[in-house]
Amino acid sequence: AGESGKSTIVKQMKIIHEDGYSEEECKQYKVVVYSNTIQSIIAIIRAMGRLKIDFGDPVRADDARQLFVLAGTAEEGVMTSELAGVIRRLWRDNGVQSCFARSREYQLNDSASYYLNDLERISQQGYMPTQQDVLRTRVKTTGIVETHFTFKELYFKMFDVGGQRSERKKWIHCFEGVTAIIFCVALSDYDLVLAEDEEMNRMHESMKLFDSICNNKWFTDTSIILFLNKKDLFEEKIKKSPLTICYPEYS
Repeated sequence: AGESGKSTIVKQMKIIHEDGYSEEECKQYKVVVYSNTIQSIIAIIRAMGRLKIDFGDPVRADDARQLFVLAGTAEEGVMTSELAGVIRRLWRDNGVQSCFARSREYQLNDSASYYLNDLERISQQGYMPTQQDVLRTRVKTTGIVETHFTFKELYFKMFDVGGQRSERKKWIHCFEGVTAIIFCVALSDYDLVLAEDEEMNRMHESMKLFDSICNNKWFTDTSIILFLNKKDLFEEKIKKSPLTICYPEYS
């Protein structure tokens, strides 16, 4: 399903088995890192209005207005010191942190805190994304993306596909004869809803999709591997967000 970490696994295969991303490839991800960072803080600020959360310091409201102006005129792949300063002040605000703590109530990139906590580094002149920075980037997968790598003298082809509902019809019939399907489920999705349908719990959607793939005529002779992903986020989330949100019968 969407945002389950499929593309991240493909990136990890490249880092582990193909000597990672070259300097030139990392440089190209700078645009994505900045976009993810800016869109994350914007998502939090917008959610504050919907959730009726005030800024800890009322002066930050001016920074929020400035954020939208600067973000709208920002050159692609450039983080000005003015924009970085606005984001830094907003991220430190108690009200913004309160809203971030309620991120299950709106759509927010999993890597938001990773980039926002490291803003000092990524906003420096001459910044070059690290392998970890690249791994954390989020770009919606559309269509089918093919990756090749070799492991223990075996040649692998991996196909990364879009998980959103609108993307599935593009690939579901394309994979008759594949050796295996790695079905990714984000454990941390149990208290989240779909970006494309805010009435549908993400974990329930993943279970429905898994069932449909297991029983699909195209995959009768295909090995299916269930990959439970984002364990680190799940371990943090379960301390404050109960499983009963997804499974009311759980006790």
